[in-house]
Amino acid sequence: MLLNININDLAVVDKLDLDLETGMSVLTGETGAGKSILLTALGLALGDRADAGYIRPHSKRAEINIEFGLGDAPLAQKWLEDNELDDEQHCLIRRIINQDGRSKAYINNRPVTLQTLQGLSRLLVEIHGQHAHLTLLNGEEQRRLLDSYAGNQALLEQINTVYQTWKQLNRELNALVKASEDQTEREELLRYQLDELQQLDLENFNYQALSEEHNTLANLGQILSVGQQQLDLLYENEQQSMIQMLSHSIHELTELSQYSSDLGEVAELLNESQIQIAEASQQLRRYLEAQEADPQRLSWLDEQIGIILNLSRKHHVDAEKLPEVAMQIAEELDNLTHSSERIDKLQEHCEQLLQEYAELADKLSQKRKRHGVELADKISAMIQELGMPHGEFIVDIKPQQNDKPTSYGNDNIEFLVSANPGLPAKPLAKVASGGELSRISLAIQVTTSTDKTTPTMIFDEVDSGIGGGIAEIVGQKMRRLSDRRQVMCVTHLPQVAAQAHHHLFVAKNNSKNMTSSSVRALNREERVAEIARMLGGVNMTDNTLAHAEEMLNLGDQHR
Repeated sequence: MLLNININDLAVVDKLDLDLETGMSVLTGETGAGKSILLTALGLALGDRADAGYIRPHSKRAEINIEFGLGDAPLAQKWLEDNELDDEQHCLIRRIINQDGRSKAYINNRPVTLQTLQGLSRLLVEIHGQHAHLTLLNGEEQRRLLDSYAGNQALLEQINTVYQTWKQLNRELNALVKASEDQTEREELLRYQLDELQQLDLENFNYQALSEEHNTLANLGQILSVGQQQLDLLYENEQQSMIQMLSHSIHELTELSQYSSDLGEVAELLNESQIQIAEASQQLRRYLEAQEADPQRLSWLDEQIGIILNLSRKHHVDAEKLPEVAMQIAEELDNLTHSSERIDKLQEHCEQLLQEYAELADKLSQKRKRHGVELADKISAMIQELGMPHGEFIVDIKPQQNDKPTSYGNDNIEFLVSANPGLPAKPLAKVASGGELSRISLAIQVTTSTDKTTPTMIFDEVDSGIGGGIAEIVGQKMRRLSDRRQVMCVTHLPQVAAQAHHHLFVAKNNSKNMTSSSVRALNREERVAEIARMLGGVNMTDNTLAHAEEMLNLGDQHR
């Protein structure tokens, strides 16, 4: 349950520290006193979107802290443990809003994302707003309420898992079937392309080696001519070769080394150079002798390189990548060849999933129908108590017009109401009276809340549009809800306020040209005065006060 709410510098609230109790608490006050700001603060703390407009003027930031006890919230306790945010049996949530519009959220003093905060909040608090009846007109919300009441969550998760798997496989199947329609033409193209590439002897394909060999043969004349010139210069010209000149230099410097040992080192270096030149000359001679013009080989290389370059342009890759292209084409060709087998397997798997889906969907429909009748009876009884003596509520469950699977089963669910005897039931959206729709909405919310595990429920003026004895019944229903959970209610109705265990009063204060709101718990005497004010009349008469006292006494009798 919600134990404490602490607010600093949020809109009209300067500072607020409010302890909350078990049972039913009502929040009342003059129109414009700031009752909504408390719910706004709760909403922000629980993950609503925030902006700088919430910050009190002349303040740097707004901060909201709310504390929960988890003794009555096992699901929230488990969520905290699973997310490594637990702190024994308490949960502290903090939300800070800065002037730049950014906000920070903390759970048990550890920073969390807004999405994470919202995941926890759903397990702690359920808020019913004064415009909830507008949401109830939505078909998806009606289906959600019925499934929640029937406890269908586990079954819905099974159906959704099967549906998502079927959806993915069916998409793949349709793609394969569509591709198979053009399969013959595609196969012919791929086979032609693969045959072209396989002519290149892909197992031994080495474009760089081919290119080098072609370059050598194409320039062989120049290689032999220039090579022989250099061989003559280095070694074979007996008169002017480099070897002969080095030999002469070595001889002369060796003679001079008897006069200077340094010249001996120079002669030694030249001798090493002579040896290297001799070895290089021998290697050059062997290379030139091994070269042989081969016009046929050169012609073949010309042709082969032309084919390779043409294919590389055709497939938009470098020549070295052609073997990879061939592998990709072969793989696609293999997939196309075996696509019929894949199609058969996918069709079989999809049929199995559809059968499993049909069984689960039928089970879900049966549960919905069974609990739909039960829910309709309960809501019918409640709207009759709420001033519609002939009101009849119907949960209309019909199969979808098409048999296409969905994530939520095969049912169309619609809430119908007949307000008067003899008149056919109509969808909620076509209920003419706003007051009737408000009462029906309240009956739905109260009825579907009885089986929920959320420990704290908040009703924000959901009793608008009713009054008199009906208002007293509404108060009794809310008080009955508080037997098993904490209930907070913002109300303008004294009949509802009189049923509460605790009464919180919101007051507006004007000082130093700055408006602020405060919230405090009322004692018995103060409650009488506040309920008398709510009953009406500027001046409090003894009769009004006596009436307020009587209402409180009657409320006490029901506790």
